[in-house]
Amino acid sequence: MSIRIVALDLDGTTLNSKGELSDNNRKTLEEACAAGVEVVYSTGRVFASIPKEVLTVKGIRYVISANGAVINDLRTGEPVYGDFLAENAVLSAIEIAKEHELQLEAFWNGRAFIDKAIYDDILENGMPHRNAEYVLRTRTPIDGIFDGMHENKHRIENLNFFFKDKEQLEEYRPLIQTIPDAMFTSSFINNIEVGGPGTSKRKALEALLGKLELTRDDLMCCGDAANDIEMIRFAGVGVAMGNAWEETKKAADYIAASNDEDGVAEAIRHFCL
Repeated sequence: MSIRIVALDLDGTTLNSKGELSDNNRKTLEEACAAGVEVVYSTGRVFASIPKEVLTVKGIRYVISANGAVINDLRTGEPVYGDFLAENAVLSAIEIAKEHELQLEAFWNGRAFIDKAIYDDILENGMPHRNAEYVLRTRTPIDGIFDGMHENKHRIENLNFFFKDKEQLEEYRPLIQTIPDAMFTSSFINNIEVGGPGTSKRKALEALLGKLELTRDDLMCCGDAANDIEMIRFAGVGVAMGNAWEETKKAADYIAASNDEDGVAEAIRHFCL
């Protein structure tokens, strides 16, 4: 099997536990691109939240963001694919969040929005159940998140419910899963992400493979969390990081070193270079 395209999750996979791209990973990605391998990021982050150091790796062209809702072409600066939530799903999520006072973020136009009152509270008091620095750096505060969602209901890429712990998540999971015309996944143990009914990293990769005239046999995927499982199973070679969730490891063909041990570089050198 000859791997011609590699899809990489970012957090917990390509980036280390500090959210940084190691020199070894950067060098390996650039070597792979120079060797003719198409290296693609496939992340739950919105495009605006992707670190500049990741986007400046030489040879990277395509970025899948918001769990497969959008594919951007870095050469043209334009999206080449979009798969948004149905408007009725957005309205249902708003009603659930309002009624139960749940923390809800929304992604549109490549940005992640959070209610300004929540943002200000994090700024003043921190956030024990999330990385406060990351939230403050990557989220855009907006007065009245629900009003903003309503105005942009036709172009919502993804929704993100966050909970104080896994127990609270499990309490509300059945209710959130009543949202119509939607799919549900998680990239953290205390969040539920809501996308379009067919939206996934796998579906976006299928579209990209068609555009590039490649097949799943040409594809290697690397990831760590639940939202990576479908693409790992779909790939000709599915790779889980050593730090991956157990269910993600079970879906993989190969277990690489952890994200703090440059597991992405290891997998690319093993299968591609």
